[in-house]
Amino acid sequence: MAEEAAPPEHSGVTYTYQGPDLRGHAEQLRQKRAEFLGMGGPERVAKQHADGKLTVRERLELLFDPGSFTEFSLLAHHQAGTPSMQGKFTPADGCVTGIGKIEGRRAAVIAYDFTVMAGSLGMVGELKATRMRELALRERIPVVWLIDSAGARIQEASGSMFARTGDLFREQVLMSGVVPQVAAMMGPGAAGTAYIPGLADFVPMVKGTSHMALGGPPLVKAAVGEDVTAEEMGGSAVHTKVSGVADLEVADDRECLATVRKYLGYFPSSNLAPPPRVDAVDPVERRCEELYDIVPANPRHAYDMRKIVKVLADDGDFFPMKPEWARNLVTGFARFGGRPAGIVANQPMMLGGALDVNAADKAARFVWLCDAFNIPLVFLMDCPGFLVGSAVEKQGIIRHGAKMLFAVAEATVPKLTVVLRKGYGAGYYVMNGRAYEPDLIVGWPSAEISVMGPEGAVNIIFRRQIESAGDRSAQDAVRNQLVAGIREQIGAYIAAGWSFLDDLIDPADTRSTIIRGLEIGESKKVERPWRKHGVLPV
Repeated sequence: MAEEAAPPEHSGVTYTYQGPDLRGHAEQLRQKRAEFLGMGGPERVAKQHADGKLTVRERLELLFDPGSFTEFSLLAHHQAGTPSMQGKFTPADGCVTGIGKIEGRRAAVIAYDFTVMAGSLGMVGELKATRMRELALRERIPVVWLIDSAGARIQEASGSMFARTGDLFREQVLMSGVVPQVAAMMGPGAAGTAYIPGLADFVPMVKGTSHMALGGPPLVKAAVGEDVTAEEMGGSAVHTKVSGVADLEVADDRECLATVRKYLGYFPSSNLAPPPRVDAVDPVERRCEELYDIVPANPRHAYDMRKIVKVLADDGDFFPMKPEWARNLVTGFARFGGRPAGIVANQPMMLGGALDVNAADKAARFVWLCDAFNIPLVFLMDCPGFLVGSAVEKQGIIRHGAKMLFAVAEATVPKLTVVLRKGYGAGYYVMNGRAYEPDLIVGWPSAEISVMGPEGAVNIIFRRQIESAGDRSAQDAVRNQLVAGIREQIGAYIAAGWSFLDDLIDPADTRSTIIRGLEIGESKKVERPWRKHGVLPV
């Protein structure tokens, strides 16, 4: 056995250690951690609560499963040497990061702390955020932003401009379609932090406390002379109903975090995994006879498509996406026999279910989202086509409609289509008609498939015959007779006879048919010609 080495000599100088022992070090660490866990201090925490917001650490307790959160770099703080930052204490540098579990599955979080310099983006905080993005991509786990930030930390001068925010946006693009990205707006999101939701997959906003804009009211006043409040310019109502940037408006922080948890429950941790399935309690073969009474016999009468979706889904549970924007189209998530699926459905209560510019954009983005993460798509078609007229042409309806066509044609996930009533013109195509590789396409006996509706066809083909019929009453009688004749030529049995539909089904059997269709597409594999990427019609 080797002899123990003698302690080195120090030229006769005796050194006596004056510091604490390990117990002392541990106590110092405990005190330091408690100081940093105090965030911006009691006064700012109280102000956060007075503003109707939870603190960043209270939010994390609700986001993650109990006891599952591992924080990274709690003891980080600013390193800026600018005069305006001298003497400032920035616990965690106003950005809390780490990894926890949501329903047992890991997720990374980047959460801005408004009690510390208004949650502004500092150099050290963004170094921490970059670390989380790198881990999320390497580990293939979702990343969740909790945004409550005034934007760049201008007190750090050039350091705020280059606080890895350029890396942030580029890395968000690289992560797109690889891992789910959620940006929960729980307070302000200005300038740089406003682009995070712009690049994220899912954006809930808390009503009354959250807002986002590229420039805040003072900057807008200075730049363009407009007097506007943060709520008027970028509140939840603006972005969920007008701009379409956000997906859902929620009542408070607690509902927001519960919504994030539920959303991620439909998604795999990354694009390399299948969507998570759950044990279904709702019977697969459950008949939905209430559908007989929801959909009117007259094809010109409206009904609420959301009622159809809830009748068909497991336990009537439907998670809507952008329900207040482009309301002529319903999109969202549901489960069928325990399988997650994305729903794309026309809404006859708005514009008769016709598609416009915003509806096309809404559908395209949703289809791309589902396709990226292997989530099957269920199309519920009752579409009279795209809106026509000079107004929509000036808005670029051709370009936006092509975007929806592109997305549906490109999607390679299992796709299933149910034609409830109308499937007219290009509306039939973009709602995943026969040519767009549905694994199963079926129709109700009330289905009509045609280049256009019978009323429009009659007005074009038989215009002179109708005009020569006599007075208004006589013209209407002739028109109604001709419409009835055309309707017989485009009905469900004609489509089934031409094999435009794989089958006609009893509406009450729609749920079981959807589940069987998803089973049919379970092993789907589509090979496309190699390409770097398509040229999107945006």
